[in-house]
Amino acid sequence: MTSSNTQGRGRAVKSAARATQNETLTAAGRAGFVARGVVYVLIGALALRIALSRGGGESADRQGALAQVAEQPFGKMMLWAMVVGFASMALWRGSRAVLTRGPRRKAGSRALDGGRAVFYAFVCWTTAVYAAGGGQGSSGNAQSQDGTASVLKLSYGQVLVGAAGCLLIGIGGVLAVRAALRRFLKQLDTATMNHRTKQVVTALGVGGGMARGVVFAAAGIFILVAAVRFDPDEAKGVDATLRSFTQTPAGPWLLVAVAIGLILFGVFSFASARWRRL
Repeated sequence: MTSSNTQGRGRAVKSAARATQNETLTAAGRAGFVARGVVYVLIGALALRIALSRGGGESADRQGALAQVAEQPFGKMMLWAMVVGFASMALWRGSRAVLTRGPRRKAGSRALDGGRAVFYAFVCWTTAVYAAGGGQGSSGNAQSQDGTASVLKLSYGQVLVGAAGCLLIGIGGVLAVRAALRRFLKQLDTATMNHRTKQVVTALGVGGGMARGVVFAAAGIFILVAAVRFDPDEAKGVDATLRSFTQTPAGPWLLVAVAIGLILFGVFSFASARWRRL
């Protein structure tokens, strides 16, 4: 009898611990999506200003977004809130890579989540350095060129850079196609949305996801060109990639379209914080 009661209490404690863990990771995921949304909305807004010739020397990338946040009232507090958000996203992605199992969680999916966890941990660290007064350091464009130059110096460096460019192009293509096919709806709790809300969220996901894919693919093309020409100066960060859209036959209007798409993706991230199945 006593043994039975003890086992029952043990199961109850374990169940409560699992519930607490799930609630914590769910909250972490939602905070992460909010932080991601802030960055994309700001990058899109900066790109839009550049397209309309009012961007000045502002960078349409994550560093430029952080600078915009820092200039706002309570900017320092907002930056640290973003640090918490990115740390939360890294925690949530890492937990999916390590803790989640089952037939629907294959090794490839866990590896992808693990890679995303590392990426958001890096973003968290750089944001924390900026919030602590460490400054922006070199621009995203310079970092991309310096990194490309370092890899090109290695044995088979040209092959590695080319492979990285092809990988980015592939990621961009996958992101755009998945957005166009509305695959993201499977990850959202659409049953709790009314018809109008679902339409709006779907439009945000399609437009935002395709714009995000275009930026990834364009950055990959520049890296691939850098490999083919063995010229690290051909590599571009997010800011230079976005600015390059103004040099197409469509002129600044292509950048306007992409910028609006990035803003849409930021808003979609806010919607994901609310309706994503976590």
